[in-house]
Formats: sequence, C-alpha cells, structure tokens
Amino acid sequence: MYNAEITGWGKCMPPARLTNHDLSTFLDTSDEWISSRTGIKERCISHVDLADLAANAGLHALAAAGLQAEQLDAIILCTCTPGTTVPSTASRVQQLLKAKQAAVFDMNAACSGFVYGIQTAAALIQSGAMKRILLIGAERLSQVLDWTKRDTAVLFGDGAGAVILEANSDTEKVGFLAAKLGCDSEKREILSIADFGTDRPRFCGVDTLYSFQFEGPEIFKRAVKGMGEAASNVLKQAEVTPSQLNFIVPHQANLRIIDALAKRIEAPYDNIMINIEKYGNTSAATVPVALCEALEQGRIKPGDNLLLAAFGAGLTWGAAVLRWGQRVTPLQPSSAELSPCDKTALELLEPAIKGCQRAYAKA
Repeated sequence: MYNAEITGWGKCMPPARLTNHDLSTFLDTSDEWISSRTGIKERCISHVDLADLAANAGLHALAAAGLQAEQLDAIILCTCTPGTTVPSTASRVQQLLKAKQAAVFDMNAACSGFVYGIQTAAALIQSGAMKRILLIGAERLSQVLDWTKRDTAVLFGDGAGAVILEANSDTEKVGFLAAKLGCDSEKREILSIADFGTDRPRFCGVDTLYSFQFEGPEIFKRAVKGMGEAASNVLKQAEVTPSQLNFIVPHQANLRIIDALAKRIEAPYDNIMINIEKYGNTSAATVPVALCEALEQGRIKPGDNLLLAAFGAGLTWGAAVLRWGQRVTPLQPSSAELSPCDKTALELLEPAIKGCQRAYAKA
C-alpha cells in the first residue's frame, strides 16, 4: 500500500479586509463585542469568483510540490459555496489550471470538508488508483450572508487553501495515518441555509436573502463534543498517544470552541494553530489555510504527528492524523496572484448590504 504524503501547500486570501470597526458602521456591534465572543478581528472579502480563489491556492501548492498541473490525477474541491453546481466548480478550477488529465469533483461537508477530503484523497492514493491529487478547501461565504443579521454576519470570511497529496512507497510510514468522520444529523437544522438549493421555490420573486439558521450555544456544545470524540478515536486508530501529538490544526470557527477542544483532549495551547483573528470562519478553507501558515511560521517539523479536527453544518464532524515528511519548505516559489482589487471591503459589499437592508425592510 502507498503512503499519501502532503508534498505541497498554498493559500489564497483576498486583499480586501473587513474589520470589526467596518461592521459597526452598519450593524449594532463593536470590536469589543465581536472579538470577546469569537476571537475575530477581521476577515477577507473576495472580489473574484470562488474558482479563482481555489485555482490561485492550487498554483501555490503545485509550485511548493515542484509539479505541473498536467501531472495531476485529480482535483477535489471542498466547498459549500460553489460558484456553480452544474457543472461543478472543480471543473472550472481544472480549466483555469489547465490540468487536462485530472478527474474533478466538488465535495460538500461544510466546515468539515477539508478533513473529509483528505481521507478521500488518501484512500484514492493508498489504493493505487491515483498518484497525485490537488485537494482544495475554498469558500466565498460573503455571497450568502444576510448583512442585517449580527449573529452570522460577523463570523464568516472568504479564502482558499490547498495541498498536494502524492503517493509515497517508502517503508517509513509518513503522510495520512487515519481519520474518523461522522455526522450528527439529529440537529442538522441548527446550522443551515434552508433555501440555498433546489428546495427553494422557483418563482419566489427577486428577493435573494437566504435564511441562515445559526443557534450558537447548541452549535458550541455539539462542536466540542463532535471534534473531541473524533480526535480521541482517530488517535487510537493511528496508535498515537496524546504525548506523541506534536501539533493540532483545528477548524477556526470560534476561539472559545478551540479553547474547549484543547482542554477536552488535554493539548498544550502552544501546540495549537490559531489564526481566526485574521480571517474569521472560512468554513472548508480554515484547516488548509491554518496548515499553510503553520508551515510558513516554522511550527511544523519533519516527523511531527499532526491532528486536524473540524465541525460543520450537517452537523458533520471529523478528525485526521498525519505524520509529516521531511520537507517543510516549498520546492519552488509561486508568482500566482489574484487580479488587482481597487475597492475596499465595504465598497465590495455595498450592493449586498443595501440589498439585504431593503429586503429586511419589506419583510
């Protein structure tokens, strides 16, 4: 059986930043209210399509692995905010990258998407079916938020992160070790956008507000339980004791959830990657973006045992254990950039904010 090793990584965060102060100009909120409850200070707002974010992160990952796009066997795009559903947004990413040999598909497990994706990609490689897979977590949540609702508008941002997984036949076990995935569907409605799909009536007028259901206290309780149990289970599967765990990359949804997870699995706080203050919750992108930044900061060392953990709408949950290989720096730099953005985040969002306010006033 082959090992599935991460050999490349990259991220793409849009340049326009929406700060807590910016939010306070049109919502009844403040920096103190948001940061004390969530740990978030700002988030990115994209001026480009989701596929552009995903492809840009993919180019950085390809360069880090020293690969060309035509060498890819597959592209898996983890997202709950696809630019198009028919055809898949992954097919547009393939088009942008010119990865003509790659099979492609979208995967939606919401915030758990990247963890679901890494087990899927690893299984394809371990079976011998594929050798090189680009796995991307990307979201453009700013497009579906109701900008009149303080409880959700302050939480989310846009961005993308990507990794290359490659087959490795070395006898030393590196790369993906184990995963535990699941879903707590009993309460799926507490984190949901009920009318974002074909359940929505076809001829319902021009109103584009979505019903974003978000029950914070119940989500908190189930997130900590789901990620904690998955983490304990997967460590046993991988035969890695808590004392052998070197670094943790959790889903960046809320600083309080990360704190509670750390206490539940008795993990030293210094061994946990946290970047929620800069980006907010980017759903399926949070784990790969945090992984990239941990590598950039030199916090992951050769041979480290890593735990990835996430929780999302559905209510999906999952955790995975990886053993890092020898390389912690990119083989090549990438010059890939997004198209220039000449607007602030507030300017980008102005039509959406006004549209939500008009729709709310009519309701």
